[in-house]
Amino acid sequence: MNILVIGGGGREYGIVKKLAEDPRAEKLYVLPGNGGMEDIAECFPIKATDLEGVCGFCREHPVDFAVVTPDDPLAMGMADRLREMGIPCFGPSKAAARIEASKIFSKQLMEKYGIPTAKAVSLDSLKDALRYISENEPPMVVKADGLALGKGVFICRTREEAQAACLELMENRLFGESGARVLIEEFLEGPEVSVLSFTDGKTIVPMVSSMDHKTIGEGGTGPNTGGMGVIAPNPFYTEDVAKTCMERIFLPTIKAMAAEGCPFTGCLYFGLMITKNGPKVIEYNCRFGDPEAQTVLPLMETPLLDAMLACENGSLAETPVRFSQRAAANVVLVSGGYPGKYNKGLPIAIGGLEDGTELVHAGTKKTENGFVTAGGRVLNIVAVADTLEEATKKAYRNAERVSFEGMYMRRDIGRTALDHIKRG
Repeated sequence: MNILVIGGGGREYGIVKKLAEDPRAEKLYVLPGNGGMEDIAECFPIKATDLEGVCGFCREHPVDFAVVTPDDPLAMGMADRLREMGIPCFGPSKAAARIEASKIFSKQLMEKYGIPTAKAVSLDSLKDALRYISENEPPMVVKADGLALGKGVFICRTREEAQAACLELMENRLFGESGARVLIEEFLEGPEVSVLSFTDGKTIVPMVSSMDHKTIGEGGTGPNTGGMGVIAPNPFYTEDVAKTCMERIFLPTIKAMAAEGCPFTGCLYFGLMITKNGPKVIEYNCRFGDPEAQTVLPLMETPLLDAMLACENGSLAETPVRFSQRAAANVVLVSGGYPGKYNKGLPIAIGGLEDGTELVHAGTKKTENGFVTAGGRVLNIVAVADTLEEATKKAYRNAERVSFEGMYMRRDIGRTALDHIKRG
Protein backbone atom coordinates (compact mmCIF):
# COMPACT_ATOMS: atom_id res chain seq x y z
CA MET A 1 0.00 0.00 0.00
CA ASN A 2 1.38 3.42 -0.97
CA ILE A 3 0.57 6.00 1.72
CA LEU A 4 0.90 9.78 1.45
CA VAL A 5 1.30 11.90 4.60
CA ILE A 6 0.87 15.65 4.17
CA GLY A 7 2.81 17.86 6.59
CA GLY A 8 6.32 18.28 7.89
CA GLY A 9 6.58 18.75 11.66
CA GLY A 10 6.97 16.65 14.78
CA ARG A 11 3.39 15.42 14.60
CA GLU A 12 3.95 14.13 11.08
CA TYR A 13 7.20 12.48 12.12
CA GLY A 14 5.33 10.61 14.87
CA ILE A 15 2.61 9.52 12.45
CA VAL A 16 5.06 8.47 9.72
CA LYS A 17 7.14 6.52 12.25
CA LYS A 18 4.04 4.67 13.44
CA LEU A 19 2.83 3.93 9.91
CA ALA A 20 6.31 2.73 8.91
CA GLU A 21 5.99 -0.09 11.47
CA ASP A 22 3.10 -1.56 9.44
CA PRO A 23 4.12 -4.15 6.83
CA ARG A 24 1.23 -2.97 4.62
CA ALA A 25 3.00 0.37 4.17
CA GLU A 26 5.07 -0.59 1.13
CA LYS A 27 5.91 3.01 0.33
CA LEU A 28 5.56 6.19 2.39
CA TYR A 29 5.54 9.60 0.74
CA VAL A 30 5.66 12.80 2.81
CA LEU A 31 4.99 16.34 1.54
CA PRO A 32 7.13 18.19 2.47
CA GLY A 33 8.47 16.16 5.42
CA ASN A 34 11.61 17.16 7.30
CA GLY A 35 15.24 16.09 7.56
CA GLY A 36 14.58 13.40 10.14
CA MET A 37 11.98 11.62 8.00
CA GLU A 38 14.26 10.96 5.06
CA ASP A 39 15.40 7.60 6.43
CA ILE A 40 11.86 6.24 6.82
CA ALA A 41 9.96 7.88 3.93
CA GLU A 42 10.37 9.62 0.59
CA CYS A 43 10.11 13.39 1.12
CA PHE A 44 9.22 15.86 -1.63
CA PRO A 45 9.45 19.68 -1.27
CA ILE A 46 5.77 20.43 -1.82
CA LYS A 47 4.13 22.63 0.82
CA ALA A 48 1.19 21.17 2.72
CA THR A 49 -0.91 24.19 1.71
CA ASP A 50 -0.12 23.81 -2.01
CA LEU A 51 -3.33 22.04 -3.00
CA GLU A 52 -2.54 22.05 -6.70
CA GLY A 53 0.97 20.79 -6.06
CA VAL A 54 -0.26 17.94 -3.86
CA CYS A 55 -2.94 16.93 -6.38
CA GLY A 56 -0.36 17.04 -9.15
CA PHE A 57 1.92 14.78 -7.12
CA CYS A 58 -0.94 12.31 -6.68
CA ARG A 59 -1.55 12.23 -10.42
CA GLU A 60 2.11 11.35 -10.99
CA HIS A 61 2.58 8.86 -8.15
CA PRO A 62 0.47 5.85 -7.11
CA VAL A 63 -1.25 6.83 -3.84
CA ASP A 64 -3.62 4.33 -2.24
CA PHE A 65 -4.35 6.27 0.96
CA ALA A 66 -3.63 9.82 2.14
CA VAL A 67 -3.29 11.31 5.62
CA VAL A 68 -3.80 15.08 5.90
CA THR A 69 -2.53 16.24 9.28
CA PRO A 70 -2.08 20.06 9.48
CA ASP A 71 -5.00 22.39 10.10
CA ASP A 72 -4.39 24.82 7.22
CA PRO A 73 -4.72 22.35 4.29
CA LEU A 74 -7.75 20.74 5.97
CA ALA A 75 -9.42 24.14 6.32
CA MET A 76 -8.60 24.79 2.65
CA GLY A 77 -10.33 21.57 1.55
CA MET A 78 -7.38 19.27 0.90
CA ALA A 79 -9.24 16.14 2.01
CA ASP A 80 -12.17 17.03 -0.29
CA ARG A 81 -9.84 17.43 -3.26
CA LEU A 82 -8.14 14.09 -2.65
CA ARG A 83 -11.44 12.24 -2.30
CA GLU A 84 -12.67 13.85 -5.52
CA MET A 85 -9.62 12.27 -7.16
CA GLY A 86 -10.69 8.88 -5.81
CA ILE A 87 -8.04 8.75 -3.08
CA PRO A 88 -9.33 7.55 0.33
CA CYS A 89 -8.25 10.04 2.95
CA PHE A 90 -7.85 10.37 6.72
CA GLY A 91 -8.99 13.87 7.59
CA PRO A 92 -12.19 15.91 7.75
CA SER A 93 -13.86 17.81 4.93
CA LYS A 94 -13.47 21.58 4.62
CA ALA A 95 -16.95 22.02 6.08
CA ALA A 96 -16.13 19.84 9.10
CA ALA A 97 -12.71 21.48 9.60
CA ARG A 98 -14.56 24.69 10.52
CA ILE A 99 -14.76 23.24 14.02
CA GLU A 100 -11.17 24.46 14.37
CA ALA A 101 -10.84 26.96 11.55
CA SER A 102 -13.52 29.19 13.10
CA LYS A 103 -13.73 29.47 16.86
CA ILE A 104 -16.96 31.38 16.43
CA PHE A 105 -18.48 28.47 14.46
CA SER A 106 -17.44 25.99 17.16
CA LYS A 107 -18.72 28.23 19.96
CA GLN A 108 -22.09 28.61 18.25
CA LEU A 109 -22.21 24.85 17.70
CA MET A 110 -21.65 24.19 21.40
CA GLU A 111 -24.20 26.75 22.46
CA LYS A 112 -26.83 25.40 20.04
CA TYR A 113 -26.41 21.77 21.14
CA GLY A 114 -25.84 22.34 24.85
CA ILE A 115 -22.20 21.22 24.96
CA PRO A 116 -20.54 22.66 28.09
CA THR A 117 -18.09 25.48 27.33
CA ALA A 118 -17.09 28.94 28.52
CA LYS A 119 -19.54 31.81 28.00
CA ALA A 120 -18.36 34.04 25.18
CA VAL A 121 -19.17 36.89 22.83
CA SER A 122 -17.97 37.21 19.23
CA LEU A 123 -16.96 40.66 17.94
CA ASP A 124 -15.95 41.84 14.48
CA SER A 125 -14.86 45.41 15.15
CA LEU A 126 -12.07 46.73 17.36
CA LYS A 127 -14.33 49.48 18.68
CA ASP A 128 -16.91 46.94 19.90
CA ALA A 129 -14.19 44.73 21.39
CA LEU A 130 -12.66 47.59 23.37
CA ARG A 131 -16.10 48.69 24.59
CA TYR A 132 -16.89 45.13 25.74
CA ILE A 133 -13.60 44.94 27.63
CA SER A 134 -14.24 48.28 29.36
CA GLU A 135 -17.67 47.08 30.52
CA ASN A 136 -16.63 43.66 31.86
CA GLU A 137 -14.38 42.52 34.67
CA PRO A 138 -11.15 40.62 33.96
CA PRO A 139 -9.74 38.03 33.81
CA MET A 140 -10.94 37.12 30.32
CA VAL A 141 -9.65 35.15 27.34
CA VAL A 142 -9.22 36.71 23.90
CA LYS A 143 -9.07 34.35 20.91
CA ALA A 144 -8.49 34.92 17.21
CA ASP A 145 -11.41 33.45 15.27
CA GLY A 146 -9.22 31.71 12.70
CA LEU A 147 -6.10 29.53 12.63
CA ALA A 148 -3.03 30.99 14.32
CA LEU A 149 -0.43 28.22 14.67
CA GLY A 150 -1.69 27.44 18.17
CA LYS A 151 -0.72 30.94 19.35
CA GLY A 152 -3.97 32.87 18.89
CA VAL A 153 -5.18 32.63 22.50
CA PHE A 154 -4.45 35.36 25.06
CA ILE A 155 -5.22 34.87 28.76
CA CYS A 156 -5.73 38.41 30.01
CA ARG A 157 -5.75 39.18 33.73
CA THR A 158 -6.23 42.93 33.28
CA ARG A 159 -8.27 45.13 30.95
CA GLU A 160 -5.02 46.53 29.57
CA GLU A 161 -3.84 43.05 28.55
CA ALA A 162 -7.18 42.30 26.87
CA GLN A 163 -7.11 45.62 25.00
CA ALA A 164 -3.54 44.97 23.85
CA ALA A 165 -4.50 41.50 22.62
CA CYS A 166 -7.39 42.88 20.57
CA LEU A 167 -5.15 45.59 19.10
CA GLU A 168 -2.57 42.98 18.08
CA LEU A 169 -5.18 40.75 16.48
CA MET A 170 -7.66 43.18 14.95
CA GLU A 171 -5.55 46.25 14.08
CA ASN A 172 -1.98 44.98 13.74
CA ARG A 173 -3.24 41.67 12.24
CA LEU A 174 -0.66 39.56 14.07
CA PHE A 175 -2.22 36.47 12.43
CA GLY A 176 -3.62 38.11 9.31
CA GLU A 177 -7.29 37.63 8.60
CA SER A 178 -7.55 35.07 11.40
CA GLY A 179 -7.81 38.04 13.76
CA ALA A 180 -10.44 39.96 11.80
CA ARG A 181 -12.99 38.65 14.31
CA VAL A 182 -12.32 37.76 17.92
CA LEU A 183 -13.97 35.72 20.61
CA ILE A 184 -13.83 37.01 24.17
CA GLU A 185 -14.54 34.27 26.70
CA GLU A 186 -15.01 34.01 30.42
CA PHE A 187 -11.91 32.80 32.23
CA LEU A 188 -12.21 29.20 33.40
CA GLU A 189 -10.11 27.59 36.11
CA GLY A 190 -9.04 23.98 36.57
CA PRO A 191 -6.62 21.42 35.16
CA GLU A 192 -6.46 21.13 31.38
CA VAL A 193 -6.81 17.85 29.51
CA SER A 194 -6.23 17.02 25.85
CA VAL A 195 -8.10 14.08 24.35
CA LEU A 196 -7.43 13.02 20.77
CA SER A 197 -10.09 10.78 19.28
CA PHE A 198 -10.73 8.68 16.20
CA THR A 199 -14.14 9.11 14.62
CA ASP A 200 -15.89 7.96 11.46
CA GLY A 201 -18.73 10.46 11.89
CA LYS A 202 -20.89 8.06 13.94
CA THR A 203 -18.59 6.27 16.39
CA ILE A 204 -15.95 8.00 18.48
CA VAL A 205 -12.97 6.28 20.14
CA PRO A 206 -10.89 8.45 22.50
CA MET A 207 -7.15 7.88 22.68
CA VAL A 208 -5.06 8.11 25.85
CA SER A 209 -5.60 11.44 27.61
CA SER A 210 -2.71 13.88 27.83
CA MET A 211 -1.60 17.20 29.31
CA ASP A 212 -0.01 19.82 27.07
CA HIS A 213 2.22 22.61 28.39
CA LYS A 214 1.47 25.53 26.08
CA THR A 215 3.34 28.53 27.44
CA ILE A 216 7.03 29.20 26.85
CA GLY A 217 7.76 29.77 30.54
CA GLU A 218 7.64 27.41 33.48
CA GLY A 219 4.62 27.51 35.72
CA GLY A 220 2.36 28.55 32.84
CA THR A 221 4.05 31.91 32.27
CA GLY A 222 4.84 33.81 29.10
CA PRO A 223 3.21 33.70 25.66
CA ASN A 224 1.55 30.63 24.20
CA THR A 225 3.54 28.39 21.88
CA GLY A 226 2.64 25.43 19.71
CA GLY A 227 3.37 23.25 22.77
CA MET A 228 6.46 22.81 24.95
CA GLY A 229 5.83 19.29 26.20
CA VAL A 230 3.22 16.65 26.98
CA ILE A 231 2.60 13.83 29.44
CA ALA A 232 0.19 10.92 28.98
CA PRO A 233 -2.03 9.73 30.53
CA ASN A 234 -3.35 12.80 32.35
CA PRO A 235 -4.05 11.91 36.01
CA PHE A 236 -6.82 14.52 36.24
CA TYR A 237 -8.79 12.60 33.61
CA THR A 238 -10.38 10.00 35.86
CA GLU A 239 -12.83 7.28 34.83
CA ASP A 240 -15.73 9.42 36.09
CA VAL A 241 -14.52 12.45 34.13
CA ALA A 242 -14.08 10.29 31.02
CA LYS A 243 -17.63 8.98 31.34
CA THR A 244 -19.01 12.52 31.71
CA CYS A 245 -17.04 13.70 28.70
CA MET A 246 -18.31 10.86 26.54
CA GLU A 247 -21.94 11.53 27.51
CA ARG A 248 -21.96 15.34 27.55
CA ILE A 249 -19.18 16.36 25.13
CA PHE A 250 -17.78 13.69 22.78
CA LEU A 251 -20.94 12.01 21.49
CA PRO A 252 -22.98 15.25 21.43
CA THR A 253 -20.25 16.89 19.32
CA ILE A 254 -20.26 14.07 16.77
CA LYS A 255 -24.05 14.14 16.61
CA ALA A 256 -24.08 17.95 16.31
CA MET A 257 -21.67 17.94 13.38
CA ALA A 258 -23.77 15.32 11.61
CA ALA A 259 -26.94 17.32 12.29
CA GLU A 260 -25.29 20.42 10.79
CA GLY A 261 -24.63 18.50 7.56
CA CYS A 262 -20.87 18.28 8.03
CA PRO A 263 -20.13 14.91 9.71
CA PHE A 264 -16.61 14.80 11.11
CA THR A 265 -14.27 11.97 10.15
CA GLY A 266 -10.61 11.68 11.12
CA CYS A 267 -9.00 12.83 14.36
CA LEU A 268 -11.01 15.23 16.51
CA TYR A 269 -9.07 16.88 19.32
CA PHE A 270 -10.86 17.99 22.47
CA GLY A 271 -9.13 20.64 24.59
CA LEU A 272 -10.88 20.41 27.95
CA MET A 273 -10.80 22.09 31.34
CA ILE A 274 -11.98 20.24 34.43
CA THR A 275 -13.79 23.03 36.29
CA LYS A 276 -15.60 22.87 39.62
CA ASN A 277 -18.78 22.56 37.54
CA GLY A 278 -17.46 19.65 35.49
CA PRO A 279 -15.50 19.33 32.24
CA LYS A 280 -15.92 22.06 29.63
CA VAL A 281 -14.58 22.46 26.10
CA ILE A 282 -11.86 25.08 25.69
CA GLU A 283 -11.23 24.31 22.03
CA TYR A 284 -11.58 21.78 19.26
CA ASN A 285 -8.87 20.88 16.76
CA CYS A 286 -9.69 19.16 13.49
CA ARG A 287 -6.53 17.00 13.54
CA PHE A 288 -3.92 15.35 15.75
CA GLY A 289 -2.40 17.75 18.25
CA ASP A 290 1.29 18.57 18.19
CA PRO A 291 3.09 17.54 20.42
CA GLU A 292 0.26 15.33 21.74
CA ALA A 293 0.29 12.97 18.75
CA GLN A 294 3.95 12.03 19.04
CA THR A 295 3.42 11.40 22.77
CA VAL A 296 0.22 9.33 22.60
CA LEU A 297 0.89 7.25 19.47
CA PRO A 298 3.84 5.33 21.00
CA LEU A 299 1.28 3.95 23.49
CA MET A 300 -1.01 2.70 20.71
CA GLU A 301 -0.99 -1.09 20.35
CA THR A 302 -3.46 -1.36 17.46
CA PRO A 303 -1.90 -0.58 14.04
CA LEU A 304 -2.52 3.10 13.33
CA LEU A 305 -3.49 2.27 9.76
CA ASP A 306 -6.36 0.07 11.02
CA ALA A 307 -7.92 3.00 12.89
CA MET A 308 -7.35 5.44 10.04
CA LEU A 309 -8.92 3.16 7.44
CA ALA A 310 -11.87 2.49 9.75
CA CYS A 311 -12.48 6.24 10.11
CA GLU A 312 -12.61 6.60 6.33
CA ASN A 313 -14.75 3.56 5.55
CA GLY A 314 -17.18 3.93 8.48
CA SER A 315 -16.25 0.72 10.32
CA LEU A 316 -14.79 2.17 13.53
CA ALA A 317 -17.46 0.48 15.68
CA GLU A 318 -16.18 -2.92 14.49
CA THR A 319 -12.47 -2.04 14.79
CA PRO A 320 -10.74 -2.70 18.14
CA VAL A 321 -8.45 0.20 19.13
CA ARG A 322 -6.15 -0.58 22.06
CA PHE A 323 -3.57 1.41 23.99
CA SER A 324 -0.87 0.38 26.46
CA GLN A 325 -1.25 1.03 30.19
CA ARG A 326 2.25 2.55 30.29
CA ALA A 327 3.09 6.28 30.41
CA ALA A 328 4.82 8.68 28.04
CA ALA A 329 6.53 12.04 28.45
CA ASN A 330 7.60 14.48 25.74
CA VAL A 331 10.06 17.36 26.23
CA VAL A 332 10.24 19.82 23.33
CA LEU A 333 13.60 21.41 22.49
CA VAL A 334 13.17 24.84 20.91
CA SER A 335 15.30 27.53 19.32
CA GLY A 336 16.35 30.48 21.45
CA GLY A 337 13.86 33.32 20.95
CA TYR A 338 10.89 31.07 20.10
CA PRO A 339 7.93 31.79 19.86
CA GLY A 340 9.38 35.08 18.58
CA LYS A 341 12.29 35.47 16.18
CA TYR A 342 14.97 32.78 16.16
CA ASN A 343 17.98 31.70 14.12
CA LYS A 344 18.03 28.75 11.73
CA GLY A 345 20.83 26.59 10.38
CA LEU A 346 22.49 25.91 13.72
CA PRO A 347 24.31 22.53 13.98
CA ILE A 348 22.68 19.95 16.26
CA ALA A 349 24.75 17.55 18.36
CA ILE A 350 22.85 14.32 19.11
CA GLY A 351 24.18 11.68 21.52
CA GLY A 352 23.00 8.11 21.91
CA LEU A 353 19.56 7.74 23.48
CA GLU A 354 18.28 5.07 25.86
CA ASP A 355 15.94 2.28 24.81
CA GLY A 356 12.32 3.34 25.02
CA THR A 357 13.23 6.87 23.97
CA GLU A 358 12.38 8.43 20.61
CA LEU A 359 14.04 11.45 19.02
CA VAL A 360 11.25 13.16 17.08
CA HIS A 361 12.32 15.59 14.38
CA ALA A 362 10.12 18.66 14.13
CA GLY A 363 12.09 21.61 12.75
CA THR A 364 15.30 20.09 11.40
CA LYS A 365 17.13 19.97 8.09
CA LYS A 366 19.57 17.28 6.99
CA THR A 367 22.89 18.47 5.55
CA GLU A 368 26.15 16.81 4.53
CA ASN A 369 27.52 17.60 7.98
CA GLY A 370 24.50 16.41 9.95
CA PHE A 371 21.28 17.97 11.16
CA VAL A 372 20.74 21.71 11.61
CA THR A 373 17.86 23.69 13.07
CA ALA A 374 15.12 24.74 10.66
CA GLY A 375 12.24 25.83 12.91
CA GLY A 376 11.15 27.08 16.30
CA ARG A 377 10.30 23.71 17.77
CA VAL A 378 13.32 21.69 16.70
CA LEU A 379 13.15 18.26 18.37
CA ASN A 380 11.00 16.27 20.78
CA ILE A 381 12.38 13.75 23.25
CA VAL A 382 9.64 11.17 23.86
CA ALA A 383 10.16 8.55 26.57
CA VAL A 384 7.91 5.60 27.46
CA ALA A 385 8.08 3.86 30.85
CA ASP A 386 5.91 1.96 33.33
CA THR A 387 5.10 5.09 35.35
CA LEU A 388 4.76 8.76 34.54
CA GLU A 389 7.55 9.65 36.96
CA GLU A 390 9.94 7.22 35.23
CA ALA A 391 8.94 8.46 31.77
CA THR A 392 9.48 12.10 32.74
CA LYS A 393 12.89 11.44 34.28
CA LYS A 394 13.94 9.44 31.22
CA ALA A 395 12.81 12.19 28.84
CA TYR A 396 14.86 14.83 30.67
CA ARG A 397 17.86 12.54 31.07
CA ASN A 398 17.95 12.02 27.31
CA ALA A 399 17.20 15.65 26.47
CA GLU A 400 20.56 16.47 28.03
CA ARG A 401 22.22 14.37 25.30
CA VAL A 402 21.12 16.83 22.61
CA SER A 403 22.46 20.34 22.12
CA PHE A 404 22.51 23.29 19.73
CA GLU A 405 23.26 26.95 20.21
CA GLY A 406 20.50 28.71 22.14
CA MET A 407 18.58 25.48 22.84
CA TYR A 408 15.81 25.93 25.41
CA MET A 409 13.42 23.55 27.14
CA ARG A 410 10.91 23.91 29.96
CA ARG A 411 12.11 22.09 33.06
CA ASP A 412 8.69 21.47 34.59
CA ILE A 413 6.97 19.20 32.06
CA GLY A 414 4.80 16.80 34.06
CA ARG A 415 5.37 18.50 37.42
CA THR A 416 1.71 19.43 37.99
CA ALA A 417 0.60 15.90 37.09
CA LEU A 418 3.21 14.25 39.31
CA ASP A 419 2.31 16.53 42.25
CA HIS A 420 -1.33 15.53 41.81
CA ILE A 421 -0.43 11.82 41.79
CA LYS A 422 1.63 12.22 44.97
CA ARG A 423 -1.22 13.97 46.74
CA GLY A 424 -3.41 10.99 45.85
